[in-house]
Amino acid sequence: MSKFKKKNKVSENIPTSALPDIIFMLLFFFMVTTVLRENEMLVEQKIPQATQLQKLEKKTLISYLYVGKPKNTAMYGTEPRIQANDVLINTSDIILWVNQEKDKLSEAERDMITISLKADREVKMGPISDIQFELREVDARRVLYASVGKVQN
Repeated sequence: MSKFKKKNKVSENIPTSALPDIIFMLLFFFMVTTVLRENEMLVEQKIPQATQLQKLEKKTLISYLYVGKPKNTAMYGTEPRIQANDVLINTSDIILWVNQEKDKLSEAERDMITISLKADREVKMGPISDIQFELREVDARRVLYASVGKVQN
């Protein structure tokens, strides 16, 4: 009788040649499908021009407040309103909003928060001074007044 040998060596190698292709396909998929979130503007914005401009270095420390007439005048009226992120707030809610924005920052950067005020050119100074007063109350003293571009002389 002939002897048959048993094969004890079983190949357990996992083919990894397609792994880089799969990783790049996933990377490409997430790059294409990811949407960078922008704020939906609930107030009208016609930003005034400035006579002097200065560029900021650290934009992560900036939080934006938009002031203007609401786009939906049937629901919110025609008086200027304040928009923080994607909601309309009152001047009394600014303190709470600034504290929430400071909580998003690290402990060392909380005192360096800058509030960018994008106000419509038609807004009177009354609501702007109310916002400034509330920002002083919460110790957010760095206020940036946004503008479109430099006025040509």
